[in-house]
Amino acid sequence: MRYLMIHKLDESRPEASNPSPEFQEAMGKLMGECFESGVLLAAEGVVHSKEGAIVRKKEGAGVTVTDGPFTEAREVIGGFALVNVESREQALELAERFASLFDEVSVEVRRVHEFEDLPQG
Repeated sequence: MRYLMIHKLDESRPEASNPSPEFQEAMGKLMGECFESGVLLAAEGVVHSKEGAIVRKKEGAGVTVTDGPFTEAREVIGGFALVNVESREQALELAERFASLFDEVSVEVRRVHEFEDLPQG
């Protein structure tokens, strides 16, 4: 089953935009292990929220676009990984290994709907 792991971090921390060589090496090692084992389907980091935007639609209010940075948010999305694992526990184990590389981070782990999950009709 596939799981999406979204990591969120505090952009005001210096290491958020400028990771140390040691961090980059450790992250590369973990991602390499996940890729070699066939678990990692995709993984990307994203640039600072000042280059992003949020598009919202509210009933009766239309669509609004809010440009970044997202100063009202303490944590913003720093990146994601899509993994294919045997269980929720295995996804959580990977998320814990990933989180252990940071001084401060949160990782949201969500199972991805599969075609087979959709109602048959």
